[in-house]
Amino acid sequence: MNIPIARLHHDKSFLTASPPGVGGTASNSDVTNRKNLLLLIQLRWLAVAGQVLTILVTQYWFTIPLPLTEMAGVVLFLVGLNIFSLLALRGNRRISNAQLFVALIFDMAALTTQLYLSGGASNPFVSLYLLQITLGAALLAPWSTWLLVVAASACFVFLIVVFQPIALPHHGGSDLLALHLRGMFICFVLAAGLIVIFMTRINRNLRERDAYLADLRQRSAEEDHIVRMGLLASGAAHELGTPLSTISVILSDWRQMRGVKRNRELSEDVAEMQAQIERCKSIVTGILMSSGQARGEGTIRTTIRHFLDDLVQEWRGSRQPFKLDYSNGFEPDEQIVSDTALKQVIFNVLDNAQEASHDWVGITAERQDEKLVFTVKDRGPGFDKDILAALGQPYMSSKGRPGGGLGLFLVFNVVRKLGGDVSARNMAEGACVTLSLPLAALTDGGDREA
Repeated sequence: MNIPIARLHHDKSFLTASPPGVGGTASNSDVTNRKNLLLLIQLRWLAVAGQVLTILVTQYWFTIPLPLTEMAGVVLFLVGLNIFSLLALRGNRRISNAQLFVALIFDMAALTTQLYLSGGASNPFVSLYLLQITLGAALLAPWSTWLLVVAASACFVFLIVVFQPIALPHHGGSDLLALHLRGMFICFVLAAGLIVIFMTRINRNLRERDAYLADLRQRSAEEDHIVRMGLLASGAAHELGTPLSTISVILSDWRQMRGVKRNRELSEDVAEMQAQIERCKSIVTGILMSSGQARGEGTIRTTIRHFLDDLVQEWRGSRQPFKLDYSNGFEPDEQIVSDTALKQVIFNVLDNAQEASHDWVGITAERQDEKLVFTVKDRGPGFDKDILAALGQPYMSSKGRPGGGLGLFLVFNVVRKLGGDVSARNMAEGACVTLSLPLAALTDGGDREA
C-alpha cells in the first residue's frame, strides 16, 4: 500500500491550526481574549443602562439630589469606551491580557467616580468592586488579578476619606437604614445575576479553548504517527528494491530456459510472476515518490473528470473487481493538478470496499457547490458501531489483522489536511464512505504551495 506522505505538507489549514507551541496556542488565546473583551463590552452596556436607571430612580423617585451633569459625563465616558473597544475588535490587532486589564481598570475608575459623586464608601453599590475582581480572576493572568485587587482596595480607602456627600431627605434613622438596606439588596441581586451570566459565558469560552487545544494535541500526535509510518515505508521500499530486482532477474533467466519454454503453462506462470514483480516495483517507486518527492514533481495536469475516470480505470485493471458500477456526474469540469498521494487516498477507500464486498462496488462522483463529493458503496457487512464511533483512528479495523485500519486513518488525515472531510455510514446492505474535497485545494486556482 502506497502511503501518501507528501500531501500532508501542502495544505493551507495546517498554517492556521498549528500544534501547541508552534503558533496555534497563541492564535486561539487571541480568539478567546476577543470573546472575553466582547463580554466586557456587553457588561459595560448593562452598566450604562443600570447607572442611568439608578440615577433616575434616586433623583426623581427617592427625591435625593445628585450631581447629574458630572454623572452623565461618566456615563458618556463609558459609552465612548465601548465604541473604542468595538473598533478595536474589528481590527486585526491581537487582544492581549494587558488590554483586558486596562479595560477593567477603566471600568473601576468609572465606578469609583460615580461612587465619589454619590456618598463614597457609604453608597450600597460599593460592593460592585467584587464583581470586577471576580471578572478579573476569570479573565486575567494572576499578576493582573492581584493588581486589580490592590487597585480596588485603594479606591475603597480613597472613598472612605474623600467623597461628595449627598443631601438625604429628612427622615428618621430607621428610614435611612431601610433605604440603605434596599440599596444593598438591589446591588446584591445585580451583582449575583451578572456574575452568573458572565461567568457562565467565560467558562464556555475557556472550555472551547481547551477543546481546541486538545484537538491540536491529537492532530499533532497523528501527524507524528504518519511521519513515522512514512519513514518506515520509505525504508522498507529501499530495502525491498534489491530483492525484487534479484527475483526479476531470476525470472528472466527462467523464461530463457529450454524446459520452461517448452511448457506453455509454466511459461505463462513465469510471465505472470514477472508482471506481478513489476507491479511490486511500481508500488515501491510510488512509495518513494509519495514520501520524498518535491512539490510539483511527478504531478499531472488534467481535469477532475479525466482524473477520476483514469483513476477508476487503473484501479479496475489492477484489482479486477467482480462488478463495478461507476458514475461520474461532476459538472462543470475543473482543471486539476493531480499527484500520486491524492490517487492513493482514493485507492485506499476502494481497496477497503472491495475487501468488504467482493461481488459489487459502487462509485459516484458529483459536484456540490465548490466541492468534489466522491462516494464509495459496498454490499459487505458494514461497520461495527465501535469502529464507526472511532472512525479514522489508527488500528481501528474489523479485519482482525495486525496493522488494520491504517488505510482509513491515512485517508482521514490527508483529506482533513486538504480542508475536506470524510464520513461513513451503514446502509440497509453494506456501507458507504464519502470524501468531500474543496475544489480550491485541487484546482489550478488554489494555492498549491506549502
